[in-house]
Amino acid sequence: MEKMPSSTRVLLEGAGTLSRHRRKDIIYAQGAPAKTIFYINEGMVTLTVSTKTRQLAVAVLGAGSFFNEICLLDHSRCTSTASTITSSSILSIERDEMSRLLGARNGVSTFLTSRLVSSNWRFCDDLVSALTHSIEQRLARLLLHLARLNAEDQRKLPKITQQVLSDMIGATRARTNIFMNRFRKLGFINDENGLRIDSTLRSLLT
Repeated sequence: MEKMPSSTRVLLEGAGTLSRHRRKDIIYAQGAPAKTIFYINEGMVTLTVSTKTRQLAVAVLGAGSFFNEICLLDHSRCTSTASTITSSSILSIERDEMSRLLGARNGVSTFLTSRLVSSNWRFCDDLVSALTHSIEQRLARLLLHLARLNAEDQRKLPKITQQVLSDMIGATRARTNIFMNRFRKLGFINDENGLRIDSTLRSLLT
């Protein structure tokens, strides 16, 4: 548990099982029994939702995030598929244990609430962006957000497909490719040795 902040380690001490996962490991699949809440100790996770016609990426989460919180509402099935984007360490806590912690330790309740409020704020911010920003701006904003999630190197992104980026900004892959090429020509991104983001990309958001 080296990467977990000491304050978090104390709160969640003995609460669950910390497991290491390789890139592209599936944590759980959509439709599986929702009995466990997860906390990202290290790494990045993407959540995807499958319909009859396609699979859609709906969120990319970094260290310090909870996911599958819906299990706390006694929801019987997972509503998404969670998989790792990078090598990750994930803490899994059974629903009954988490419920016990929320009732027994005020610190855990405060900690979880703060994370959920942060997640909700991010969702609302994404919605506002989808309604007010152009596709180009939404892509720039997403790339900057993903760079911030990558604590190991905030300017370098882990390998993420253009399809995932397209899903996240509500665009076709062809449109995403056009803007990625434009960003590359303008020097906003460089993918010669992994995708790196230049801070000047922020100029598109002003």
